[in-house]
Amino acid sequence: MAANTPLTIAWISDFPIEWLSDLPAQLQKLERRNPATWQMVLLAELEKNPALRCHVILFRGQLAADFSFRRQGVTFHVLKASPKLRVASCFWLDTLRIRRLCAQIQPDLVHAWGSEKGAGLIASRLAYPYVMTIQGLFAWLKQHVKLSPYVRFIEGVERISLQRARVVTAESHFAVQFLGNHFPRPKVFQVEHAPHPVFGRVCRRPSSQPFEFVSIGSLTRLKGTDLLFAALDRLASELDFKLKIITDASRQLIESLRPTVSERTWRRTEFKQHLLPHEVAAELETATLLLMPTRADNSPNAVKEAVVAGVPVVAATVGGIPDYVIPGKNGVLAPAGDLEEFGRALRAACAHPLFRQGQVAPETLAQMRAYLAPELMAQKFLAAYAAARALPR
Repeated sequence: MAANTPLTIAWISDFPIEWLSDLPAQLQKLERRNPATWQMVLLAELEKNPALRCHVILFRGQLAADFSFRRQGVTFHVLKASPKLRVASCFWLDTLRIRRLCAQIQPDLVHAWGSEKGAGLIASRLAYPYVMTIQGLFAWLKQHVKLSPYVRFIEGVERISLQRARVVTAESHFAVQFLGNHFPRPKVFQVEHAPHPVFGRVCRRPSSQPFEFVSIGSLTRLKGTDLLFAALDRLASELDFKLKIITDASRQLIESLRPTVSERTWRRTEFKQHLLPHEVAAELETATLLLMPTRADNSPNAVKEAVVAGVPVVAATVGGIPDYVIPGKNGVLAPAGDLEEFGRALRAACAHPLFRQGQVAPETLAQMRAYLAPELMAQKFLAAYAAARALPR
């Protein structure tokens, strides 16, 4: 490639185009799904680089026909496909369509985002250098929880993808070590997925009377929803608090939880659904603490958003969380799945001279903002791209 020729990168991604503010009219009725803000943050950084040309390839089942559009120098290719046929073909239908598209794009590199929708497996079937990014980590997850049939299938897809990959990125020290121990073939780059920049600009005015607890994520046992409510039920008589839960769960699922929670705690709980990043950031302005009693997590974005915003975190010592929550500096940690210890950690945070005021150590806040900066994320991904392209064919 000539020195002045832009590098062409094709992303295979479940990119959250539904969250773009300037989406073409033909796509505006698509149902919103996980916002995957880290992909939007990275793409915004890569858009600034005149030496890159990015194409984002994704599938949606609600389209009348394939649709492509260009936005801020990036070309999006939205392909119509049946989710059931995609899975039934073990993503071979996806592979054939992406292969034809790449023949037109002629990418210098493919970036496969995760195994959840087969991206890593598809990339391994193409004739281009590629980087695979771990989003979930299903080989580890299966050691801790019972997987659904579909997730068991995806764990198998992940295993094959990682056995074939030569360059992989993962977020936390934990994930890098796990991959090194279980999948020795690929070179693993640690690249933290940066929160949206809006979280670094949060103007904090935390509430302490009452405490304002915030929880962000799905309402599942895996995420520790049962532990969250059980711990707060036990503390309801000694702490004056309100709980705000930010989730994409349906109203039906929310109501199904009500019989499991005391009326005293339920009255103090408010649910907010389907918020945009800037709306989540606004909710963190007044939060005293973020609560994250997850049983198994790789690198939860909600924890990163909180530590960058300056919100103290009470969370489980699991996965990559200890990379972001420094005990005594910006939060308190407890063993995963332990109700007693999570309750103690929450009580300790509410008695801590900084955390009870919704504050963290200033030097730790600066450290986390530098560690989770979008610019650093882009630099590290570019290093992984260069490594993949330098490998012999």
